[in-house]
Amino acid sequence: MNLIIDIGNTNTKIAVFEHDNIIEIDIINAENTIKAINKFLCKYKAINKAIISNVSETNNSTLINKISIDNVYYLSDKLKLPFNNMYKSKETLGSDRKALVSAAIKHYPNNNVLIIDAGTCITTDFIDASGNYHGGSISPGINMRYGVLSEKTSNLPKLERKYPLHITGSSTEDSIHSGIINGIVYEIREYISEYQKQYNGINIILTGGDSDFLSKPLKISIFANRNFLLEGLNFILNLNTED
Repeated sequence: MNLIIDIGNTNTKIAVFEHDNIIEIDIINAENTIKAINKFLCKYKAINKAIISNVSETNNSTLINKISIDNVYYLSDKLKLPFNNMYKSKETLGSDRKALVSAAIKHYPNNNVLIIDAGTCITTDFIDASGNYHGGSISPGINMRYGVLSEKTSNLPKLERKYPLHITGSSTEDSIHSGIINGIVYEIREYISEYQKQYNGINIILTGGDSDFLSKPLKISIFANRNFLLEGLNFILNLNTED
């Protein structure tokens, strides 16, 4: 069994895999990561290897030293990846994006794929049919846009996310919802449109914590899988530990 640990900016996802199947998954506050890991290790004695993807400020060495199994890896440039990384600044490519691209390779081999990850940030990542990763884009996510709008202005309120009823907001609150939600939806649609113009038969994947919320207003046929990143990490772990 594999233990997959994805430490994000806000939460940690921990999953147990048996081969390619998720047995259990939990989402917790990042500060409770060690406690949750130990809970899984106690429950599943067959876990014999683990991988950590960490985009937070938590030290990887500290985590590894507190996990009571021998085969623990953290996602870095030292691990074998299933794609050709053409990113100019390879050392700055986040482990979350590496995992997403790896999952795309596993699920859609020999295909052009655009991955849209809607989380704390909204990222796009493109990999071509030859397995070459080209890069993508990074922009603020839904919560970040709502937060910054109120923090950086004196008169605009901080609101909870809400689907706008119309493109034209008839009040300040409606205008904020339209600007943020419609802005993100139009942004994603335009990215998809441009990639579809350049590449035939491109597969579009929408994933991340806000994928369910955004899939409704996008109103297009796209594949949404909230566990896509975890599946990519499991694939990388198996790739580096198989005999």
